Amino acid sequence: MTKKETINRNIGLTFDFLRQVANDPSILDKIPDGTTLEFVEKDFSKTVKPEKKKKETAKTYLRVKSNLEIIRPL
Repeated sequence: MTKKETINRNIGLTFDFLRQVANDPSILDKIPDGTTLEFVEKDFSKTVKPEKKKKETAKTYLRVKSNLEIIRPL
């Protein structure tokens, strides 16, 4: 996937996420404050480990399915 395709995909997924939040605002309660959201493919099977850098914010991953699913780092 080219950089442009990745950017366009992420923009589309961001709007999908915002539509889902508008329909169910309680989704935001599942995302810790100060996290960075990252979209991952639905078949994402890699174990997600927290970053060890001191000043980097925690990441929350969103699995792309028919609805977005929140994945917490292990």
